[in-house]
Amino acid sequence: MEHPAVFQETHRLVLRLVEEGKVSGLRVDHPDGLHDPAGYFLALQEARFAQEVRARLPAERVLSDEAREAEQGRAVDAFRERCRPDPAGPGCRPLYVLAEKVLARGERLPTRWAIHGTTGYEFLALVNGLFVDPEGARPLTAAYTTFTGLRTPYPDVAYASRQLIMDVTLSSELAVLGRALSRLAERDRYTRDFTLNSLTRALREVIACFPVYRSYIDGADSTVALQDRACVEVAVAFAKRRNPAISPSIFDFVKEVLLLRYPEQADLPYRTDQQAFVRKFQQVTAPVTAKGIEDTAFYRYNRLVSLNEVGSDPDRFGVTVDEFHRECAARQESWPGGLSTTSTHDTKRSEDVRTRISVLSEMPVRWRAAVARWHRWNQRHLTMVDGQPAPDRNDEYLLYQTLVGAWPLDPAEPGVLASFADRVRVYMTKATREAKVHTSWINPNAEYDEAVRLFVSRVLGPEPANPFLLDFAAFLAPVARLGMVGSLGQTLLKLTAPGVPDLYQGTELWDLSLVDPDNRRPVDFEARRAALAALRARIDAGDLRSLAQKLHTIHGALDSRRRLPALFQAGAYVPLSAVGTQAAHVCAFARHRGREVAVVVIPRLIARLTGGGARLPLGEEVWADTSLPLPGDLGTAAYRDVFTGATVEVTRLDGGAALRLGTVLADFPVALLLPARSPARRATADRRAGAA
Repeated sequence: MEHPAVFQETHRLVLRLVEEGKVSGLRVDHPDGLHDPAGYFLALQEARFAQEVRARLPAERVLSDEAREAEQGRAVDAFRERCRPDPAGPGCRPLYVLAEKVLARGERLPTRWAIHGTTGYEFLALVNGLFVDPEGARPLTAAYTTFTGLRTPYPDVAYASRQLIMDVTLSSELAVLGRALSRLAERDRYTRDFTLNSLTRALREVIACFPVYRSYIDGADSTVALQDRACVEVAVAFAKRRNPAISPSIFDFVKEVLLLRYPEQADLPYRTDQQAFVRKFQQVTAPVTAKGIEDTAFYRYNRLVSLNEVGSDPDRFGVTVDEFHRECAARQESWPGGLSTTSTHDTKRSEDVRTRISVLSEMPVRWRAAVARWHRWNQRHLTMVDGQPAPDRNDEYLLYQTLVGAWPLDPAEPGVLASFADRVRVYMTKATREAKVHTSWINPNAEYDEAVRLFVSRVLGPEPANPFLLDFAAFLAPVARLGMVGSLGQTLLKLTAPGVPDLYQGTELWDLSLVDPDNRRPVDFEARRAALAALRARIDAGDLRSLAQKLHTIHGALDSRRRLPALFQAGAYVPLSAVGTQAAHVCAFARHRGREVAVVVIPRLIARLTGGGARLPLGEEVWADTSLPLPGDLGTAAYRDVFTGATVEVTRLDGGAALRLGTVLADFPVALLLPARSPARRATADRRAGAA
């Protein structure tokens, strides 16, 4: 792709669609597979800029073809000279481009990329963590290790999974890297004694310890970016620690090569070969991480599987409100055009499944007891395979979490439970094969696969005497209620926080999908059109208070964005901190631009507030003295809730303006507040008056 002729031919169609106005932006998947992602993104912007230049040039009768091409060439050269040092500069990103880039914890998107942001997996991880209770980490870890007998920490699981991928799936790529590094070593008298095997093994260990998907060292600059240098140094340090029998000098050589520190006598051919090796190395670490983490470790480490998500770290147990605010503020400053996603075609579980499972972090004792009880009842359904019960306890633990997350809303409807059992059988087959412990896609274990399918069928058997189903239904009811509240909060955050909301098809209503192919089933759009029409009819009739559903949240927030686009696209992000006895269970912020303001309030970690999910988190009884102080420039006389239509009066607290949470969340679990006579509210009132 780095060759101009290849770039032109492969992008001929898509660039024509852009020029014709049929495509307004591009999503680029897997850019980490490119030699030079930064150069590729700049080439896309140059191509779009050239189209704009052509459109501005006079008609052909005024300029000859040669003159037009020369003028265009000069403009593009000037664009390249101006934008290559600073791709984020004014006019350097004429085409809206998003990169499917998975950022590790603490990793920042390269500023040299001429894009508007990512497809949003880092936002997914941020919001997801907000609904995981950090206090549940220790008891849930104990529950998991006691039930499964597995005590390997997640970093070790990830390390072993990467190694497995290099041994089985990407062994040829590792061998190519090893030979290329050996050829470099042979050309320096200080390193020529390193053997091919020792160099290949060192590379394998460094890649297995790499903390991100890849680095972006291209040799174009004389210095290596701080983030890239830190990633290489951390990987080498951990590789040394894990391999005390390997000479540290070999690891030091690998580090020097990757950081483009050339030997004293290195000539131009050597430097060119070293740069080529580094680019190839970077192309290998990304697929090793993707296959090793997303497609292996995430199916092996099942402590709390809502954390086993693309862009997330299963070892990061929860996100604080302050962390959420810091990341959102940074997002607004650096990448306001990035997507805010919560479900995609590649997520391991849908957004609504994750919020349900995350509730388990708030009730680890009840969960531990329930799993032990279910195992006692269901162990009669296990099958002996190679002298061991199948499925094993780790897979059984995964199954129970999967049932909690994906259990249908209407299991009593004809055919629903049977269809659900089919979906779970397919899912568990995929999950156990991806884990590569007892079976795999390359080497299927038919006996184990069948044992897993039989276990699912028997556990979900509809016979009246099935104690598991009765007990499971009772356990799930409050969990599902709490999960729905969390999902409403998650949805509202996506629609109002900095970024461009991304709604995956089908998630307009409650969506309890698992990994593909489950999340790629046909969507019943007719049902969604009917639900939206009914919703609009009730809104026009003034009936707002009873609509405790996801579509209502999406409709109200998107309608507000449509009426106040500048506020949500460019408005300042203002964190708000609650005070009072339940302050820890609130996440709130404001978007502010000139006279326009919106206040967002969502509850979190509410199991203890609601009697373990026995009721919704509504009213003074739940929120007691908890209030939300407002900065002076937000202290209007009153707000109006988009979802209920209720007017919320601003009260006084310690000499300043504040909102009482019991009033804000009196009738609906989340709130989007606009000034009572904001431009959007005036337009809405006028529309309703006209309809009347």
